Amino acid sequence: MNGTPPQVVDRAESINWFRQTRRRTADLFGLLTPEAYYEQPIPLRHPVVFYEGHIPAFSVNTLLKRGLGRQGLDDDLEVLFARGIDPPDTSSADGIAIESWPSRRAVKQYADLADEAILDALAHAPVEQAGHPVLHRGQAVFTLIEHEELHQETLAYMWHRLPMSRKQRPATAVAVTEGVVAEPNQVAIPAGRATLGAMLDEIPFGWDNEFPRLARDVPAFAIDTHNVTNRQFLEFVEAGGYTNADLWSEADWAWRTGAGVDHPPFWYQQGGDWFWRGMFELIPLPPAWPVYVSHAEAAAYARWKGLRLPTEAEFHRAAFGTPDGTQRSHPWGEAHPDPTRGNFGFQHWEPVPVGSYPAGVSAWGIHDLVGNGWEWTSTVFEGFPGFAPMASYPEYSADFFDGQHYVVKGASPVTASGLVRRSFRNWFRPHYPYVYAAFRGVRAVD
Repeated sequence: MNGTPPQVVDRAESINWFRQTRRRTADLFGLLTPEAYYEQPIPLRHPVVFYEGHIPAFSVNTLLKRGLGRQGLDDDLEVLFARGIDPPDTSSADGIAIESWPSRRAVKQYADLADEAILDALAHAPVEQAGHPVLHRGQAVFTLIEHEELHQETLAYMWHRLPMSRKQRPATAVAVTEGVVAEPNQVAIPAGRATLGAMLDEIPFGWDNEFPRLARDVPAFAIDTHNVTNRQFLEFVEAGGYTNADLWSEADWAWRTGAGVDHPPFWYQQGGDWFWRGMFELIPLPPAWPVYVSHAEAAAYARWKGLRLPTEAEFHRAAFGTPDGTQRSHPWGEAHPDPTRGNFGFQHWEPVPVGSYPAGVSAWGIHDLVGNGWEWTSTVFEGFPGFAPMASYPEYSADFFDGQHYVVKGASPVTASGLVRRSFRNWFRPHYPYVYAAFRGVRAVD
């Protein structure tokens, strides 16, 4: 043996993956009418135009410039589209006048040139170089493609906030509302060990916050077998949960009262009836769907029920642990994620009734731990001991180790299947109302 590490990047597979990802992004932008291009559906984020330029500019900045040491394609656009924003509120959002953004034609011309350059690099350039900080194990290749997959979810929940008149509904967009409303139930999980994260040589790629592996001893607890549903959360609303300050932390109560929040962000009331604010239509509130709420609302509901949100380690124990003490790669076992295992990978634009994927159930009989909505945890987002920023995107995680973000686990309906891995971690601010995030309650047991 010569000590040369095995190649991680398969050029043909990477080219195919890149092309498929770019097509999905194009399909997402194709849902919008021309009038939506410069609109800002979420005040905390840039307008739509930014994202069509940001994705290709990020790829150029990451692989061509930072990785291969080449010149970029347009320095001005690569600075303008370099990075999105994540301000705590609209007062800190950096505003750019609409007239300062380039035309869509200019953005698309740049994106086409960027795609050609990336494809050429994937086919011919030395994109995997052992010991290179950005290209070791092909890090930049995985970074740029998974970055785009992450942004596809951002685009989806941005589009969700646009008026229906700004979107064109595809024929495949059919909401699945019929299903058995699961009765509240919990399963007890004995004390055991949970393994969070991974080691660099265990998986082809992971973001820096996924490393290194961390083992935690988890005391016994009981956890809901299904996510809290719209029907269950409606009981909280009707019982005055939004007006009972005792159920909310001081910071959460200040946010709730200041923002006038009195119902979940995906709900809409009309004529005394509740509806789900869908991507393409208002839907009579499906009682069996998981409720999507902020961390603050989830925590208040849990207190109302005498429960709390799970820690990240408890989620791992529930999702990947087994009664015999082994740990699985996925809740269902070692098989790769496929459409039978959960509502992820853009199968649906909306949730489906909880418990719709029995093939994805965990060893403990817990449903939907991956798919149908991210799962809020009570764990503040930070690096594991030994954390090191990744060279291809050093600010990816470290900029958010501020005590102001909470870990979410699992996946939503519009999470790419490739992101469905045990070590993957996502995070959001506790009052961020736009994300597709569900939750379930836990309690300690003796």
